[in-house]
Amino acid sequence: MFAALAKSIFGNSNDRYVKSLGKYVDAINAFEPTISAMTDDELRGQTEVFRARLDSGVKLDDLLPEAFATVREAAKRTLGQRHYDVQMIGGIALHRGEIAEMRTGEGKTLVATLATYLNALPGTGVHVVTVNDYLARRDADWMGQIYRFLGLTVGVIVPNLSDEHRRAAYACDITYATNNELGFDYLRDNMKYSREQMVQRPFAYAIVDEVDSILIDEARTPLIISGPTDDKSDLYIGVDAIVKQFVKEDYELDEKQKSVVLTEEGTEKAERMLEAAGLIEGQNLYDIANTQTVHHLNQALKANVMFKRDIDYIVKEGKVVIIDEFTGRMMDGRRWSDGLHQAVEAKEGVQIEPENQTLASITFQNYFRMYPKLSGMTGTALTEAPEFYDIYKMNVVSIPTNVPVQRIDEDDEFYKNITDKFAAIAKEIKKRQEMGQPVLVGTVSIEKSEMLSEFLQQEGIRHEVLNARFHESEAHIVAQAGRMGAVTIATNMAGRGTDIKLGGNLDFRIEDELKDMADGPERDAKIKEFADEIEAERQRVLAAGGLFVLGTERHESRRIDNQLRGRSGRQGDPGLSRFYLSLDDDLLRIFGPETMFSRLMNKNLEDGEAIVSPWISKAIETAQKKVEARNYDIRKQVVEFDDVMNDQRKVIYEQRADIMDSDHVSDVVEDFRIETIASLVAASCPPGTYPEQWDVERLRTDMREVMGLDLPIEEWMAEEAVEPELIVERVEARSSEMMAEKIASLDPQQWIQFEKQVLIQNLDNHWKEHLSTLDALRQVIYLRSYAQKKPIDEYKQEAFMLFERLLVAIREDVTRTLMRTQVQVEQAPPPPVLPEFITHHIDPLSGDDDTADLDAGAMARMFDTAPPGQAIPATMPDGSPIPEPESRNAPCPCGSGLKYKHCHGQSA
Repeated sequence: MFAALAKSIFGNSNDRYVKSLGKYVDAINAFEPTISAMTDDELRGQTEVFRARLDSGVKLDDLLPEAFATVREAAKRTLGQRHYDVQMIGGIALHRGEIAEMRTGEGKTLVATLATYLNALPGTGVHVVTVNDYLARRDADWMGQIYRFLGLTVGVIVPNLSDEHRRAAYACDITYATNNELGFDYLRDNMKYSREQMVQRPFAYAIVDEVDSILIDEARTPLIISGPTDDKSDLYIGVDAIVKQFVKEDYELDEKQKSVVLTEEGTEKAERMLEAAGLIEGQNLYDIANTQTVHHLNQALKANVMFKRDIDYIVKEGKVVIIDEFTGRMMDGRRWSDGLHQAVEAKEGVQIEPENQTLASITFQNYFRMYPKLSGMTGTALTEAPEFYDIYKMNVVSIPTNVPVQRIDEDDEFYKNITDKFAAIAKEIKKRQEMGQPVLVGTVSIEKSEMLSEFLQQEGIRHEVLNARFHESEAHIVAQAGRMGAVTIATNMAGRGTDIKLGGNLDFRIEDELKDMADGPERDAKIKEFADEIEAERQRVLAAGGLFVLGTERHESRRIDNQLRGRSGRQGDPGLSRFYLSLDDDLLRIFGPETMFSRLMNKNLEDGEAIVSPWISKAIETAQKKVEARNYDIRKQVVEFDDVMNDQRKVIYEQRADIMDSDHVSDVVEDFRIETIASLVAASCPPGTYPEQWDVERLRTDMREVMGLDLPIEEWMAEEAVEPELIVERVEARSSEMMAEKIASLDPQQWIQFEKQVLIQNLDNHWKEHLSTLDALRQVIYLRSYAQKKPIDEYKQEAFMLFERLLVAIREDVTRTLMRTQVQVEQAPPPPVLPEFITHHIDPLSGDDDTADLDAGAMARMFDTAPPGQAIPATMPDGSPIPEPESRNAPCPCGSGLKYKHCHGQSA
């Protein structure tokens, strides 16, 4: 009681913090008269003035008020928009490396320009991170008007750009990109063979848009770069045919943990069928020889039992296309790893693509923690504030709205089953449409959205369905969802990034209806007519009650529900939100207190009857908190395991960078050779033993195989004072002589390049194998818990020992290659060409693929244009046809920056 009283008098800590920022807003506003009086050239010159002051020792914080006032004036002159005072508070929070939680429609995109401009002044580069390519392009073009007006350069990173375009974009003062592209570029850079091939600069500052989606939802899954392995199509098809014969009694399904395992009877049945099909050796499924078959059996079981068509994936043009569980979008070209995608392809009877082997990986947590300064913005972050601080050390600041929120959030309505619920929803939507009130309906899957669509069609209700099947036009559909009587069904929050404006969106209407009309008086008159129509329609929508947000189900995360609700009531508009639930909903069925709900619903509720109770709404929220806590534990576990790999990754990547930056690596190579000789001699001649106990034959063999030396070891053994140290010295001397003779006939610079390539390629090959070993270790380390041991501690110990072996193997292989190879170099060898990588983003626990793309593959078909601002030419400059290069992977001769096969070679 006393806490509530104190809070009502003094406000909470967030309110006090926001209030303390008021003095900075006053300072910014004090500069406005001076800045407003400047000419365009004087305003543009402010950037150089600020940079000169930075060079003289002034801190960024001291420039903040004047810099923010400059950006506000530039926004007025370029976009016709002026930052509100609350947006200035948001900008200050971003500059301080905090998360600004701002309601939908409060202008987060505009807020980011403040901190972005200020932090771009030192010239070290600012990354603005978006959730999809559409927003990266849109924001770079839209907000880029402000930056370019002020003399800063702006770049954008989207899939299928050439390295030259990527390098140029990263060299800009401000770079817009998706989280995936940034992470994959980092991994690809650390697979390059020279500094000149790398595209990214050292990290300085990043602002993450929709920070909860990127750093929370997608952070459950690491980014993975992989390459193809051998084809095993027959094995997948054979195992799938067997799994399809299983019945429910043959396996145990746990939807809560997303796992499915065979029962004892199911295992015996599988053994009999696999033996009959000739897919296992012997009669025991769990013999060591059948490890691979067991793995494929488990993946086939998961594909057939857990993964549902039109929910987790769809089949399009003979390919299995994954559906993003967070946005409902199709993810063309993206694949599950570890054989799961191939198992789903076998299940659906489509062509099976080869499996992939991991070449590099990193989690978003460890990627974004490399930025010295990180901030973010979103409409919903407070529910995850502890996680943001624990993982990223970022505080969440809730920014007040510019105008008080007038939306009414009603209690949930509960129905006995999904049929009753959908019938009630259809009835409510019809009533609202007849009133002229626009309705936004949120569903959790494509299946549910299409089921509801059928209900609405039966009622004769006009509506738009927004899900993975129609995501190409999602922004246009969302933009007009606030028109009179509009009904829009959206899967989760597909279309995020586009505001729903009551009465319609003028910009999108111009784009949709006037794109073919030339500029002139007629076009201007038409735009004026549209603006008047939209304003008149807006007033009618306001009178009807504003946007009605209707949720068909509670999501497992409260944030997703809040995002849906936040679509209504932007900028002080009236609005209404309500959720409809039933006992068939996944959240209630899997996580809800089953006995309470079933007793309450079945005994007290008639068919078609609804119940509204704040008490039940509270119970649902408790279930959501449980799921959020579980998901946090999963993400935390991913981070703990990746932290082990991250320490090793840093060592390997730093070694690669040092090798590339060095003028020569002869000292490294020599150290490798000396350490290898010492370890080989120690293995055959252990310290503290007598010569007659030494394994002379092994030593001779090792020296021949590794060092390429035939040594008179028996003669050395005949000497009275022979010691292991003496043998080491003599081998070192012989190897140095041999190496000197080899180098003498070569150009020194060519030999240096050869040594560098050998070092880097050995690092890469062993690191790739090491990743596979760690993946396998992580899958089985949980079994140690049966011995009362903590899996993460066991993993750390095992991973450390594996890493030590890795370093020994690298030293030995580098020495073997350089000692035994006969090199005849006529010219410096070119750096090896990187293979075509497959990039994906896999959940190691559930197998979900949240986001990914093909580096140069199916995703290219989504972007059949040249990089931003560059048109694809129809012919060569001299008018001749575009010639086909020797390799379809080579850059297209037209100069677009795309590979030939994704440009003029698409139809070839």
